[in-house]
Parts: sequence; C-alpha cells; structure tokens
Amino acid sequence: MTDTIPHLTANAAALLAEPKAGRVRAMRSRRWVLYPRAKQALDRLDALLEHPRGTRMPSIAIYGDSGMGKTMIMKRFRDQHPPRFDPSTGALTTPVLAMEMVSRPGERRFYGELLTLLGAPQRPRADITQMEQAALRIMEAIGVQVLVIDEVHNILAGTFREQRIVLNTLRFLSNRLQISLVCFGVNDAREAIGGDVQLARRFEQFTLGRWAANEEFETLVASILRNTPLHRPSVLTAKSLRRILQITDGITANIFHMINNLAIEAVEDGSERITDSAVETWAPDFDVEAVYA
Repeated sequence: MTDTIPHLTANAAALLAEPKAGRVRAMRSRRWVLYPRAKQALDRLDALLEHPRGTRMPSIAIYGDSGMGKTMIMKRFRDQHPPRFDPSTGALTTPVLAMEMVSRPGERRFYGELLTLLGAPQRPRADITQMEQAALRIMEAIGVQVLVIDEVHNILAGTFREQRIVLNTLRFLSNRLQISLVCFGVNDAREAIGGDVQLARRFEQFTLGRWAANEEFETLVASILRNTPLHRPSVLTAKSLRRILQITDGITANIFHMINNLAIEAVEDGSERITDSAVETWAPDFDVEAVYA
C-alpha cells in the first residue's frame, strides 16, 4: 500500500479505508510514533539487556519536562520486552519490570508497590525484611534484568531520611540481583538521584530537552505526518514549522496535540491535508505557560 500512498506509513495508509469517524478516532488515540530521539533512547535501554550480569550494573536516568514523552518511551520499552512463558518448563521470564515511584517514598510503601506489581500476596503484618525477601525471591525467579521506575522525582516528597532509605533500597536491589535501573522523571529527579553519590555514579544521563528549530524538529513533524491517515500529503513551510514550535513551546505532547487536531479538521472539512493557512489560524486549547512553566 505504501507504493501507492508514499506519504504514509503502511499502518496509516491502511486506515484510509476506514470511515471518517474511524480515522478521527485513530488520530485522537495515543499511538506510538518513532522519531530519532526516541529511537536513540530505546537503543540505549536495549543495550542494558545485552550487558553481562555483574556488580555495579550500568543504569540510565532519562530526564525531561512534563509532556516530553518519557512515559511513552518507558511503555514502548516495556512492551517490546514482555513477559515470556515457556510451556515446556512452566517458567515465566520477565526481563523488564516497570513501576511508578510511590507518591510518598518509604521502604514499606516501596516494597508494597513492588510486591503488588509482582502479583505477590502480602501479609498485613509482614515486616520490611519479609517484604524485601519476598520481592528478591520473586524477581530472581522471574529473571528481572531491568527495573524501570517512572516518576522518580516523587522521592523528593519524602523527608531527607526517607529519601536516603529509598535510594539505598534501589542500590541494594541493583547490587543483590545484578540488575540495571532505569529512572524516568522531570529535571528535579537529578536532585533526587544525586542524593546517593554511589548510586548516581552508575547512571548515564539522557535528557529529553524541549524541541528547537532544527532538522531534528523537522524530522519529528515529518514522522507524525507520515503516521497521520490523510489522503493528501501535508507539505509545510519553514514558517509553519516555526509557528508550531512557538505555539507548543517545544513540548512533545503539545506538538502531537496540535498536529492531530489540525488533521481532524482536515478530515472534517474534506481538505484531507494540513495546510500552511490552517497552521497559521489554529488556536491552542491549552495554556503553555500555565501547564508547563
């Protein structure tokens, strides 16, 4: 199909057979669009799975403002390495385990969240040592290689002592199980992880900075357009690209939101392409300064 519709990916081209309502629904849904910066992050995460097990395993911290696509990258990485069940042995292998840092950090709450994620029954009166041993036993049994933690900046919500305990717990899990850690968070997360110097030294830092007017941004817009099921190609001028950047303040989620809304308008008015004039007259329904300051 891409031979006859060269401006779209195969998946987007297949959606052209859908009625207008179906295409609009697809544009409004959250969908994965691969662009160079995201691929670079995923390649670094994949490399952790190939690293030989040993002491002081390498880890990665991915920072960025809210809306820069951190959670989408995390989910993509997790989904690309799902749990595997071997019917011949009855063993379940989970190479990537992803969790969200609890809103108020503490050793008990952390292990409670981890055990819930592992599907382990919890005794109401279990002490922290019992919870820790249960988590270690299960994670080792299912072959966890990478522990992914989203919203790691939540560590800062705790007292200094609570922060130290959680960071010590992460370092202990990495050492004991010989696993890599991947932490996602806003830029304040640097301060959270930096609270443990030994732990911070293990982390390679990867920053998802806001988009600027450069070739990388043009590639992002082109990737979104190739994944947007419109019958006609959208060819935007440099002026339109600058306006998109200005309106969205370089936030990935805002860029997707703007282009998706322009595409929906193009479907509904029958033009089937995003034009420079449509970009020029489009008004946002989000407040960049209020949400992303």
